[in-house]
Amino acid sequence: MNKEHKKLERLMLFSEVAQHLSFTVAASHLGISRGHLSAQIRRLEQDMGLPLLIRSTRSVRLTAEGERVLSGMNQIRYDLLQLERNAKNEGTAIEGVIKVTSPRIFTERYLIDIFTKFKKLHPKIEFSVDSSYTNYDLNRSDYDLAFRATNTPPQNMIAKPVLTYQHCVCAAPQYLAKHGTPEYPNDLDNHQCLRGQDQPTWTFVGCEVKANGWLQINDNHLLKDLALSGQGIIRVAEYLVDREIEQGKLIPLLKNDMPKGLTIYMIHPQLIHQSNRLSAFIKFAQDYFN
Repeated sequence: MNKEHKKLERLMLFSEVAQHLSFTVAASHLGISRGHLSAQIRRLEQDMGLPLLIRSTRSVRLTAEGERVLSGMNQIRYDLLQLERNAKNEGTAIEGVIKVTSPRIFTERYLIDIFTKFKKLHPKIEFSVDSSYTNYDLNRSDYDLAFRATNTPPQNMIAKPVLTYQHCVCAAPQYLAKHGTPEYPNDLDNHQCLRGQDQPTWTFVGCEVKANGWLQINDNHLLKDLALSGQGIIRVAEYLVDREIEQGKLIPLLKNDMPKGLTIYMIHPQLIHQSNRLSAFIKFAQDYFN
């Protein structure tokens, strides 16, 4: 049994190296020395009688045998995750932790309110949230649920639409009073278009316009603050600025030129046995948006 245990341990170590194609990165993730990790992988190759990795001074590559072993280890990781999920789902009480991953702005605008109201109904519920734009593979991570903005939800998941939205181009009244109101997308060439660092161009129906402005920043809340202070025009998800537009603090622009919007889906793995807490939360979140 001890021999099989050590072999499984070495296979898990190999899987980490194969995922990163780096002994240094894998050792850092595992919290062990690079030398010990390398020695364990060599022992695994000796025991299996197969070369799993091609090593050079600058890189690590998988052999054909290594690719097959990695594929098998990925399946084992998935099976273990499903086993753990099914074990958690045995209880009937609505209690425990729900792990969610969701875009930051959507989390702030909607999810915190949903979490708060759901917890009032079920006091023993807790939430653990990754508020980012990372698209985790839910079959390989331990997140129960993801909210994602997309028009092509993953086919191997259950995906339920909860909110459809467009992006909105807008500016403060004081900016427009000073610089004029653009009537067509190309008019934006003569304006301060404040943008995120991943938005070199803004897409409209039938055209793309280069976003020229004095500032690029990777924070949509700061972009909104800058627009509110009259510093320029911004393009953000409409649900970030809908309250300010309703209050007249921001004016939507070029509404007829905006392209088709996106849908935010609630996504989760296809589980045979779903926990009561997750089933209850999914229904609650759907009802919240209906």
